[in-house]
Amino acid sequence: MKKIFTFILLLAFGSSSFSQSLDFTMLRAINKNDQPNWDKTMRITSTSIYPVMVAAPTTLLLSGYINDDKIMMRNGVKTIAAIGLSVLLTTSLKYSFKRERPFQQYPNDIIKRDDVGGFSFPSGHTSVSFATATALTLSTKKWYVAVPAYLYACFVGYSRMRLGVHFPSDVLGGIVVGIGSSLLVWQADKWLKKN
Repeated sequence: MKKIFTFILLLAFGSSSFSQSLDFTMLRAINKNDQPNWDKTMRITSTSIYPVMVAAPTTLLLSGYINDDKIMMRNGVKTIAAIGLSVLLTTSLKYSFKRERPFQQYPNDIIKRDDVGGFSFPSGHTSVSFATATALTLSTKKWYVAVPAYLYACFVGYSRMRLGVHFPSDVLGGIVVGIGSSLLVWQADKWLKKN
């Protein structure tokens, strides 16, 4: 956990101008040029995380209930906990680092394509999508669940950059927080079962 926190700090406060320049350069390449249909798809992708974060644990809980599978029901509860922890950590980090959004830092270079509030680091949408993907993977242990779940999570992260509301380092921070939240909940559950 200490290594993850250190990694996040390095992402947020990378003092070298190279890393900041690379962050901006990557974002600018992803964000440039208006593509109305693609941008609409990106807004839909970003917004889709809200129903997905409800549907994933609900599906696990219902599947467990219907099949009388207590492990799957427990996985549904752990998924809720992982998503909740991800939201809590992301929100805490946003208000700790208070990083401006890309379109605020570079108003002449980055196009804002979505309405957002608050701060930039880390990406909450990305965090929740990766927490959900990791929880589904840990719950099912099936590649045909893991691959589409992680592809979707990557697409959500990409959409946040395309819409001009997050830097690549914000998305990377969201990935770390999301995956870490699910792994932490699953590890805590193992520890609780032992005691």
